[in-house]
Amino acid sequence: MNDTTLVIMAAGIGSRFGGGGVKQLTSFGPCGEIIMDYSIYDAIEAGFTKVVFVIRRSMEKDFREIIGERIAKKIHVEYAFQELDNLPDGYVVPQNREKPWGTGQAILACREVIHEPFAVINADDYYGKDAFKKVHQFLTEIDVDDASADQKRSPAQKRYQFCMAGFVLKNTLSEYGGVTRGICRVNEAGELIEILETKDIIKTVDGGAAVYSGNASLIRLDANSLVSMNFWGFTPDFMEELADGFQRFLDDLDGNETKAEYLLPTIADRLLKEGRAEITLLPSNDKWFGVTFREDVPIVKKSILKLIEQGIYPGNLF
Repeated sequence: MNDTTLVIMAAGIGSRFGGGGVKQLTSFGPCGEIIMDYSIYDAIEAGFTKVVFVIRRSMEKDFREIIGERIAKKIHVEYAFQELDNLPDGYVVPQNREKPWGTGQAILACREVIHEPFAVINADDYYGKDAFKKVHQFLTEIDVDDASADQKRSPAQKRYQFCMAGFVLKNTLSEYGGVTRGICRVNEAGELIEILETKDIIKTVDGGAAVYSGNASLIRLDANSLVSMNFWGFTPDFMEELADGFQRFLDDLDGNETKAEYLLPTIADRLLKEGRAEITLLPSNDKWFGVTFREDVPIVKKSILKLIEQGIYPGNLF
């Protein structure tokens, strides 16, 4: 079976509620499991052979002791480091910039440790087993040799084959406030046409979804539409595209140096519109949950316990 890697973007964990380090991570399982543990469990079950944690160097010691060394007993583990000053030669950190450069930079940080098809997820989101199985199957069936044979072309000349797990919008909403989701448009072949980044989506009283318009009135959304939750499947040659695009991103900041982010959905949407990528949308009916607001914590804990009661996970995960 082909090797496949799971990349977990964890550089921002510990700051969800204003904390500063790994020790602030909330336990959701009965034996102290965090959300990330369930994703890794599902990834191993699906067939992934390596995990890469993207973290900050300042959290490496705590992260290894609390998470990494435990997981390394179950699957091969590597680390990559996302830092604000990790920039191409000739570039400097803008004055007053405080945060790293977004999810695109996070994956680019893995360039030296990934040489196989890989999936990408957020550390603090629960995705369910179905998405891991489908993304893993896609990555093991894609012809990476053909992608490698294309290395002589510049990134601008390549045509990529990626995938993305799509989740039903109504299964991704919070009871406690608006969320940002990438609403997906697809063609008849199930390939993405466009990702519409939409902010302030709320859950309505009838279980539907809506977003506020400019005059504060609600615009109804299709609650059954598929959305991106940052669960991607990429081939290793995507790293070259990320490196090339990151320099162009930095060149085009144009006054937004302190807040602009180099984001995977934006990168993917650009490749789609330029006709340089085919991105297969893999629908999942599993219910996503994560911690967007402090009030989400008890709901996530209850959801985990329900999954254990249903026999989907053991009480003691590892």
